[in-house]
Amino acid sequence: MHTEQKADCSRTRMERSVRMKTILLLLLMCAAVSNALPIHPEKDNKGEDAKLVEDYLNKFYSVEPDPNQLGWKTNAESTAEKLQKMQRFFGLKVTGKPDTETLEMMKKPRCGVPDVGLYGVTLPGWKKNKLTYRIVNYTPDMSKDDVDKAIQKAFKVWSTVTPLIFTRIHEGIADIMIAFGTKAHGHCPRYFDGPLGVLAHAFPPGDGFGGDAHFDEDEDWTTGSDGFNLFLVAAHEFGHALGLSHSNDQRALMFPNYAYVSPSEFPLSPDDISGIQSIYGSPTKIPDKSPPIPTSPKTCGSQISFDAITTLRREIMFLKGRHLWRVYPDNSEVELELISAFWPTLPSGIQAAYENMKDQILFFKGNKFWVISGYQVLLGYPKNINTLGFPKGVKKIDAAVCNKNTGKTDFFIGDKYWRYDEHSQSMEKGYPRRTVNDFPGISQKVDAVFQHKGFFYFFHGSRQWEFDPTAKKVIREMKSNSWFNC
Repeated sequence: MHTEQKADCSRTRMERSVRMKTILLLLLMCAAVSNALPIHPEKDNKGEDAKLVEDYLNKFYSVEPDPNQLGWKTNAESTAEKLQKMQRFFGLKVTGKPDTETLEMMKKPRCGVPDVGLYGVTLPGWKKNKLTYRIVNYTPDMSKDDVDKAIQKAFKVWSTVTPLIFTRIHEGIADIMIAFGTKAHGHCPRYFDGPLGVLAHAFPPGDGFGGDAHFDEDEDWTTGSDGFNLFLVAAHEFGHALGLSHSNDQRALMFPNYAYVSPSEFPLSPDDISGIQSIYGSPTKIPDKSPPIPTSPKTCGSQISFDAITTLRREIMFLKGRHLWRVYPDNSEVELELISAFWPTLPSGIQAAYENMKDQILFFKGNKFWVISGYQVLLGYPKNINTLGFPKGVKKIDAAVCNKNTGKTDFFIGDKYWRYDEHSQSMEKGYPRRTVNDFPGISQKVDAVFQHKGFFYFFHGSRQWEFDPTAKKVIREMKSNSWFNC
């Protein structure tokens, strides 16, 4: 009997152990299945998007300009109404819903001033033409001398086209107080949000904070195209300090989203000039040189040429200066955009570009290149082109194209080309070779090149050549803008 009881106890323990193991196995399977299901990340993404929309609309579309409250007055519109207002402002499809295009626009770095108001009406200007400014503190990202020069140059943007005179003071209260700060800074009623997002904000003319400009120290401030160019952002903020609100013209300095333009090529748009002159009038002395007005290239001009061309999945992008054309060959659509509207930190005048095997675009200018994935420049770029395997004597790339069938990229420099293996990430031996020897009929320097439906399209000046890589011959010659339905 004693032995049977022992056996029963032993069986009971074994059964319990089996049940426990079964329960544990089921729990582990459930955990694995739940982790594999996409529903939770989607919920997280939806939650993040909903918060982004709420925060964005609260910052930029829940207020109306009110001179007595330094440009702030809340309104009681619904979320859909605010979304529609935002979509109209940016020229998006007006749906009143947070669609993909709207969310992408909301994620771009920008100014912290609301997107409402009219020039010189809701935000009146200063009642005097002689204004003082003071730099209260400095960013450690730049030398003090570079900060001083950027601020001085930003004021000159506006004094060139108005009677305004700006004088710097080093102590006391100036009309325009300039400071760097993070999150809640000083007694300012507006907060910063950390890296990216809001870069800076300024207050319209008036007492107290009126005219003051604050820059988010969590950003990377620079004199060039890496990080955020202090001169460009300061020139924008000083527009607010003088009474301008945001413009919905993408060419305007007062457009709310950050866009890099080389300071040496910097132009005020007609919209900026007419806005500031509606408040202060024209300069009392005619400037020696009027600021250049940016003009859009003529899409169907007979002599049009391109700096670079690349594919991006189903579309083709033609780049020239500050602009790009987006072409959808299958439905004949052509869109002209600013390069900076997509990639604010890229310089203008890109010299070569191509799409690699990972749906990334490589942009080249001089001896540097950037790698873009979607709307993001990958960390660590720009890099020197020598990191791709070019010798130090190579200073720039004229054109590049990746053959998606072979995984090989050809880089064209002068009358020669180099071949790069995208799989091994290395230059192939035996190069450079003469272009005309391997691409008969392509005897001139290649300005741009891309692959479409198995054919290569080589560009030089206002002409292009369709090349069949299988037959190794030119099939036809066309105008460069034949893709634009001209």
